[in-house]
Amino acid sequence: MIRKVIAFKDHFIKFYKSQDNKPQDNIEYVLDLVRFEKQVPIKFLKYL
Repeated sequence: MIRKVIAFKDHFIKFYKSQDNKPQDNIEYVLDLVRFEKQVPIKFLKYL
């Protein structure tokens, strides 16, 4: 199952590009979890 993640305007892109490599890797990891996993653990989405 693949979900579609939609960013609002360009806010996310600006935030993402302002991060260093390690935080960008973590963000990509969580977005991949959201896209591909059937059930996403609550700890990854609790603060969104």
